[in-house]
Amino acid sequence: MDTGPAGPAAAGPPSHRPFGGDAVPVTTAHLADACVRAGVPVRCVPLHPVTPGTRLAGRVLPARHAGSVDVFLEAIDGARPGDVLVVDNAGRRDEACVGDLVVLEAQAAGLAGLVVWGLHRDTADIRAIGLPVLSLGALPTGPLRLDARPPGALASATVGEWTVGPDDVVVGDDDGALFLPAGRADELLAVAASVRDTERRQADRIRAGEPLRAQLGLGAFVAARAARPGLTFREHLRAVGGAIEE
Repeated sequence: MDTGPAGPAAAGPPSHRPFGGDAVPVTTAHLADACVRAGVPVRCVPLHPVTPGTRLAGRVLPARHAGSVDVFLEAIDGARPGDVLVVDNAGRRDEACVGDLVVLEAQAAGLAGLVVWGLHRDTADIRAIGLPVLSLGALPTGPLRLDARPPGALASATVGEWTVGPDDVVVGDDDGALFLPAGRADELLAVAASVRDTERRQADRIRAGEPLRAQLGLGAFVAARAARPGLTFREHLRAVGGAIEE
């Protein structure tokens, strides 16, 4: 997946980058559908890119924030090129935990971006840096606290209801962030590409004048459901090769 403007964030050995180091030509929506098809839990959170339209993908580099940037600097110091710094600030909305200097440091170290379960600040400067950052939003003030550092602050991060770590890959775009088990990332990418291709064909046919209702056999489904009330539309879609719901 694209990681924004060319620069240090695009560097790094292929073995340290997701999906074999290739660009990810699918969206988080495609990958979420792939998870459903493959029986993999759909672990996603509603975050937003600081610069709309940017995408990121990389191995999870976790860091639990306690009020100071030192945990980010330590995480970055042990990072591999292509990693994504995943910041756990418990979803707090009373402080911004990431600013332009941390983003610039991450870029200089070759990271692919940041995913922040919390808020950021220095929006204009972060956009100028060009490294993809996803967060819950922006706020001018930084932390006004300094808590005790939690155990395992660099071992895992909790993002929404999910606990993730270096065995996970994170993919992010305008729809949010999605976490995938690294060991199944290539498999899920292949399924997602199939979903994408099916949807593109369906879209082309709609533009050519063939309604989606006709493509998916809505009439046949309604008739079959009348005879078999337990039939679901998803079962019908699997039979006809539709990809609209998964």
